[in-house]
Amino acid sequence: MDVAAKLASLLGQLNTVIVGKEAQVRDCVACLLAGGHLLIEDVPGVGKTTLAHALSHTFGLQFSRVQFTADLMPGDLSGVAIYDRNQQAFVFHPGPIFSQVLLADEINRASPKTQSALLEAMEEKQVTIEGETRPLPTPFFVIATQNPHDQLGTFALPESQLDRFLMRISIGYPDRAAERELLAGADRREMLAGLPALLTAGELLALQQRVQQVHASDALLDYVQDLMAATRNGRWFLQGLSPRAGIAILRAAKAQALLANRDYVAPDDVQAVLPQTVAHRVTPVGDAGRGAFEQVRAMIAAVPLP
Repeated sequence: MDVAAKLASLLGQLNTVIVGKEAQVRDCVACLLAGGHLLIEDVPGVGKTTLAHALSHTFGLQFSRVQFTADLMPGDLSGVAIYDRNQQAFVFHPGPIFSQVLLADEINRASPKTQSALLEAMEEKQVTIEGETRPLPTPFFVIATQNPHDQLGTFALPESQLDRFLMRISIGYPDRAAERELLAGADRREMLAGLPALLTAGELLALQQRVQQVHASDALLDYVQDLMAATRNGRWFLQGLSPRAGIAILRAAKAQALLANRDYVAPDDVQAVLPQTVAHRVTPVGDAGRGAFEQVRAMIAAVPLP
């Protein structure tokens, strides 16, 4: 498999559906190549669900879509055991979580109880139902969309669950040229229906193994540790990053390096993925008008390069 050509074709196909958002599409591909879950946060109507569908189609993954609502129960995701009179036994009926991609649409409209039901699945790739542990398909990803917290009918995701998402991205409004292409071009839903799968499960696994083999030098690891130490000194954030977050940064940076057709991680890779990888794990201090993304970028500028 020609890795560079395969990755270029993946990015190219996604960019035909989500126009004018090359950086965000690249982040999404890096997230899935790193084996992480993805959270897409933005206002309604900018293409969050379309992007999630396009990723599933392009990566050749079997997916289920669940519209999260306030009355959604944990059993609606994981499935239930129902008594079968013919068999005189309880028969388990798997829920939509038993798929390679669970598209959790508007995840923050569900109650905290239902949101928390995803924790085991996201961390352990398994679910425990009525005392029995059932493995989920391989690979398993959660691609979740959420609306801003100030919108009616939303519940903030618990910190423990936010920490399970490798990346959180925001799409934003398109520029004028991209918006014109959307207005004058084909319907996005029709385009999704015709998207071919460009990967098999085996090819995706091979690419994920290539990500793990990307080299990170001692100097690069020192830089990652310097950035993590900066989050803990109290100047930028109320609470610093955990070691798990540091592992997430490195995984995402390795995937970014592979997308750049390199077998080693450069500081630029770390800087490119850091805001999307850590902004949802920290709470900024200081300037009340500065959000977490901007605070992370300010911290990057203050930490010396190796």
